Amino acid sequence: MSHQVHSLGHVPISDHSFSTDRSKLALARDISVEIYDTGSKYSLNTTLSGHDKTVTSVDIAPQSGRIVTCSQDRNALVWEPSPDGTYKPTLVLLRINRAATYARWSPDEKKFAVGSGARAIAICYFEEENDWWVSKHIKKPLRSTVLSVSWHPNSVLLSSGSTDSHARVFSTFIKGVDERPEPTIWGDRVPFQTLCGDFVSPAGGWVHDAVFSPSGNALALVTHDSSITIVYPSGPEQPPAAVVNVSTTLLPFKTLVWLSENEIVAAGHDCHPVVFTGSDQSGWALDHSVDDPNDAKKNASSRESTALNMFRQMDLKGTPQASADDASLPTIHQNTITKLRPYAVSGGRVNKVSSTGVDGRVVIFDV
Repeated sequence: MSHQVHSLGHVPISDHSFSTDRSKLALARDISVEIYDTGSKYSLNTTLSGHDKTVTSVDIAPQSGRIVTCSQDRNALVWEPSPDGTYKPTLVLLRINRAATYARWSPDEKKFAVGSGARAIAICYFEEENDWWVSKHIKKPLRSTVLSVSWHPNSVLLSSGSTDSHARVFSTFIKGVDERPEPTIWGDRVPFQTLCGDFVSPAGGWVHDAVFSPSGNALALVTHDSSITIVYPSGPEQPPAAVVNVSTTLLPFKTLVWLSENEIVAAGHDCHPVVFTGSDQSGWALDHSVDDPNDAKKNASSRESTALNMFRQMDLKGTPQASADDASLPTIHQNTITKLRPYAVSGGRVNKVSSTGVDGRVVIFDV
């Protein structure tokens, strides 16, 4: 199983997004967004600088190629691509008084959602007559920082994960922007800010990520208690048909991707992705690790001789003459994985995911 590894400096990467044809990669790191051309080797093409504090999120719209970025400076920018390869920024009227934490385009690209530390989610859309991006706020019943947002396939429902231990599903229906969607298992009431689902992390941990399944009929959340929860709603105003919680002995996950309706890959502070499989009938379980550190440890039997060697050197010379890479982890990522994104789909299943981490690496994993 081959994984592609690209080391792009040592500055932590908070988020990344590939263009639809995978020819461009946008990385949010420090106060700018770096656009790379992806060939056999990734090369820096241009740097988008319009923020003056840490950029927390970046997302490339699949069809139009527009890029949305948001930052701790409380702003979001939409970058319009030009034929000559440059990008023109437009400021979005977010009207928030805390950091913007997370931004994602809706599947139909008419809107994007921005989570924030202001206990609000800004739903942003383009106002033709004034030629600018404006926002409407979802505030109730958010009680703390929103860490992530994720869109339902219908571009109207939105899930959010928050530090108040809740994952919620809202309607973001805006008259004149959206067409009325088909009723879903989450309900058919669509007024803006309708709460269609509210789920609490079982152990009260922060909800780092909450993502709809490919069909939109289930929601998975990863929380700071090192567990993953999958919720199957039964209908509007009804208790869920099933809530499956899988606890692990790993460090907490920060991000997840549905590979199919029955498979999820999650990653975070343990620096390697793990795959969960299951269904609402059979339950869910941890299936296997991708880039398993235990395999690397087994292959490191030679290192045991170096450990013995090290003690011998310490005994003889008082200093261990250990090699410089002894401090490295037995995984490809050398620090927390901050974001997983789907990379390649075949036969209706995601078979490759891309990851970025605090170590400044971009890795494409075969899953």
